[in-house]
Amino acid sequence: MSQSLAVTAHGLVKKFGGRRVVDGVDLAVPTGTIYGVLGPNGAGKTTTLRMLLGIIEPDEGERTLLGYDRPREASDHVGYLPEERGLYPQMKAREAIAFMGALRGLPWSVGRKRAVALMEQAGLGYAVDFKIRKLSKGMAQLIQLLGSVVHQPDLLVLDEPFSGLDPVNQEGLERLIRAEAARGATVLFSTHVMAHAERLCDRLAIIAGGKRRFEGTVADARALLPMRAHYQPERDGPEVAAILPADAQHNGRDWVFPVADDGVEALLLKLTQSGFGVAGLSIERPGLHDAFVKIVGAEAIAQSEAEVLR
Repeated sequence: MSQSLAVTAHGLVKKFGGRRVVDGVDLAVPTGTIYGVLGPNGAGKTTTLRMLLGIIEPDEGERTLLGYDRPREASDHVGYLPEERGLYPQMKAREAIAFMGALRGLPWSVGRKRAVALMEQAGLGYAVDFKIRKLSKGMAQLIQLLGSVVHQPDLLVLDEPFSGLDPVNQEGLERLIRAEAARGATVLFSTHVMAHAERLCDRLAIIAGGKRRFEGTVADARALLPMRAHYQPERDGPEVAAILPADAQHNGRDWVFPVADDGVEALLLKLTQSGFGVAGLSIERPGLHDAFVKIVGAEAIAQSEAEVLR
């Protein structure tokens, strides 16, 4: 039986000033998964999420949200953290969370109780009565995040949620995302930081220049590149290069090069018979960042960054 989809998009297009910011994007987000939308700054990630949520309408294409053709009809079942954060500075933290839940139909009394529980789980129990203006930027961002989950949504959409958070709060956010997925929610988030996606995502899409360039698992993306060998000979010297691939690089200690199609066994045989010995050898699959650069291309990344600076 095929898995149901929490979010779908077919041929989404959005134009601003005659330019296609989003150019024919397709997405299929399975229910109950953590799904990342990756891309460099200016790639069209935020515009795509806003079209999926019904905040803006696409110029072309179709989308569904939790089975609804009109996404706003699903709003009470969705939690959303926009890229632009904003809370009432005079409101207490507990009230701010309850208020965001009330906007999604959650009774105030329930929202207040859940707010306290959520803040305690996040290590912020001491700050339930602090006014937002008294909180650090990172704490205020976490309060807004808690407000987006207080009504226990079926779908949680987070736009660049890690932006502006220190490493400790980033780790706390990753825990919260995993907890929401464990509760049964579908989590859809955008980011340009590969490390978070590599640790969190069940599936991901890569967008650049307004187009979807890849869709699949992290393992699928990493498998687009060959494995790399880190080889340390017992007897090193420039002559070692003669037995290695032409693109092997010496970093001062190891020789690093891609593993050929004939595999690891053939490599081991070649190295052991070379006469240079094997003091160390490790084989690794390139990370998501390397796969991202291959999929998008360094030039496309540079162009996207240039668009942001214009």
